[in-house]
Amino acid sequence: MTKSSRAAAAAPAPRSLDEVLDLIRDRGGRVTASRRLLLEVLFASPGHHSVEELAKLVQAVEPEVHLSTIYRNVEELERLGVLEHSHLGHGPATYHLTTGAHTHFVCEECGTSIEAPDALFEHLAAQALERYDFAINPHHFAIVGRCASCR
Repeated sequence: MTKSSRAAAAAPAPRSLDEVLDLIRDRGGRVTASRRLLLEVLFASPGHHSVEELAKLVQAVEPEVHLSTIYRNVEELERLGVLEHSHLGHGPATYHLTTGAHTHFVCEECGTSIEAPDALFEHLAAQALERYDFAINPHHFAIVGRCASCR
């Protein structure tokens, strides 16, 4: 993690589209039409989306926005701390707004994803820091196991 991404991660998560746009401007970024549209889609469609899914949502509104533009915007928004990516099982990375940051349990049998509160991992995070001098980011990965239906 770079110094700038650590700083972005430490900043409080923006809660609205206007706050995100202000954050982008405050950090010297540009608020382009495609970036604004991507953010509107993210706020209107909460949850986890791959870049390809985000592109489909954006292109449903504005077909001229290219997939490469979505990739660049997602990368920049993640660098700014507006988006988090997670690896939920074997599929592509998914992205969600940091306003709804949480940890994931994913069933290895049926693929069900269960959102778990961050508080559940506070002890683990404290122990990792104390024993190994390692700061974990539980939002980046999923804990794989079996859901109640598949056990």
